[in-house]
Parts: sequence; structure tokens; C-alpha cells
Amino acid sequence: MELHDVWFVLIAVLWTGYFFLEGFDFGVGVLTKLLARNRPERRVLINTIGPVWDGNEVWLLTAGGATFAAFPEWYATLFSGFYLPMLVILVCLIVRGVAFEYRAKRPEENWQRNWETAIFWTSLIPAFLWGVAFGNIVWGVKIDQHFEYVGSVWDLFTPYALLGGLVTLTLFTFHGAVFTALKTVGDIRGRARKLALWVGLVTTVVALGFLLWTQAHSGNGKSMVALVVAVAALMAALVANQFGREGWAFALSGVTIVAAVAMLFLSLFPNVMPSTLDGDWSLTVTNASSSRYTLKIMTWLAAIATPLVLLYQGWTYWVFRKRIGTQHLAPDAAAGAAH
Repeated sequence: MELHDVWFVLIAVLWTGYFFLEGFDFGVGVLTKLLARNRPERRVLINTIGPVWDGNEVWLLTAGGATFAAFPEWYATLFSGFYLPMLVILVCLIVRGVAFEYRAKRPEENWQRNWETAIFWTSLIPAFLWGVAFGNIVWGVKIDQHFEYVGSVWDLFTPYALLGGLVTLTLFTFHGAVFTALKTVGDIRGRARKLALWVGLVTTVVALGFLLWTQAHSGNGKSMVALVVAVAALMAALVANQFGREGWAFALSGVTIVAAVAMLFLSLFPNVMPSTLDGDWSLTVTNASSSRYTLKIMTWLAAIATPLVLLYQGWTYWVFRKRIGTQHLAPDAAAGAAH
């Protein structure tokens, strides 16, 4: 296997890790409006992801940096062609981070409610737009002979891409619901399980349609295996959720995300960004990659740094593994202030 193939796989792993981890905290952000009934419950939801949300975003930074270094042509075409959607995602992530930090800086109800609304929308919008973006990457976009995107922003919102956005939005919300059931106690835990059932059923329908469409368009034998795993894991997660096995439900919803993302990359390879104008103008792992020397240096650095990052993040999740509920909030936190 050539180094550019190795780095295609590594970038796929980074995006998979990002969607697995950031997926549930996007979902929890959406649930602050769909599940929580009052300010203490919203505080509980926010506290379930409070210690980990910023660490989850490290995977996005690493995926973007690795794409820039390993496949500069891919990075340039992707971020120039998808400039406006990517800008919206970036603004949402910035506002979302500020909302988490500033919500409890003042006790006024309007102040906290406004930041909570910001958390909801800045979780929902990126969850949808990431699906739109990857739908376009897999399907292909208007790339000319100079490897430049020549379409408009409206060309990105095709039926296939919009369906991809619905898949990521519903799947992340389901992932967040089972995570909430895993991390909470009391009434909110039971309601999270019930909501997970309904969101999961909707997710099953839209995800099956999207994955079958992908398989018909650009799939192969390997992507078909990933499709079957994704659908089977999602259905098993629903069953585990119904039996109150929250740990299994969360693990299986995670497997669904891993298998679904794997399917997209398996159906994409050896392209990294197909051209809908002419197949010869598509970006591939060969014509979009950096030099072998650059990839070799990156491989050594990744071999050293990746285990350290994984150990640290795993330790963080272990430290904050206990369930929480409104009874665990300090008196001023229950009234609205955060800790």
C-alpha cells in the first residue's frame, strides 16, 4: 500500500472519530430544546458534554490539518468550493463554544435562555451541513481540468446531499439521545430512551435510503458490507435501547456512525473528490497528494502523537464517566448558574 493510500485511510479514521464523538454532543445540543423541560434539565444535558465537547473538536482540527498536509489539492478544492457552508459551520462552532462558556456568567433568565438557544442552533446547523458536505464529496461536484470548483453554492444542495444532511442530523440526534440515557438518572433518562426510539426509527428510514442510493451510485463489494453493518447496528441499537441497555445502545449507535462513514470512504476511493463534468478531472489519492517525503514525515509524527492523544482523551472520559441528574446540581446551578 502506498503512503497516499495510508493517509486516505488515516483521514477517513479521523473523520470517523470526529463524527462518533462530536456526533453525540451535537445531538445533546439539539436535545436541549427537544428533551429538556426546564432550566435545570438543560443544565444537566449541557453538563453531560461539558468536560468533553472541546476535546471532541480536536478530531476536526486534526482531520483538516491532515487533509491540508497530505492532500493539498483536495483541501484547496474542498474549502474553496464549499467556502460558504464551511464558513457557516466554523461560525457555528465558534458561537457554540462561546455559548458553553458564557451561559453561566450572568444569572438573568434572558441571558441564559439566549445562550441555550444558541447552543441548540449551533448544534443543529453543523450536524445538517456536515451531511450535505460529505454527500457532495461522495457524489461529486463540478471540477474543471485545473481541479477547481466551478459550480455555485446552490449546486451543493442537491436532493442527494440534502438527504445526507438529514441522515447526519437524525443520526447524531439519536446518538445524543442514547448518550443522554447513558449519562443521566431520573425522569430525564426515561424520556431520553423514549425519544431515542422515535428518532431512531426516523433515522433508520432516511439512513437506509441514503446508503442504498450511495451504493447504487458508486458502491462496491466492500461498501456493501459496511452498509449492512451500519443498518444492522442501528437496528440493534434500537433493540438495546428498548431493553434499557444504554451502554450497548450507545456503542451500537457508534458502530452505525463508524460503518456509515466507512461506507462513504470505501465508495469514494480511489477518488477523493469526483468531478461530475469529466471523470478524468476528478481528484484522486494520486494526483491530489503531497510528495512521498512529506507523507513519510507525517507518518512518523502521527505514530508518535496519536497514541498520546487517544490516551489523554480516554482518560478524560473515564474521569467523567458517572451519571448525573438535577439532584447533583449545586443550588445555584439548579437555579440556572453553571459549574
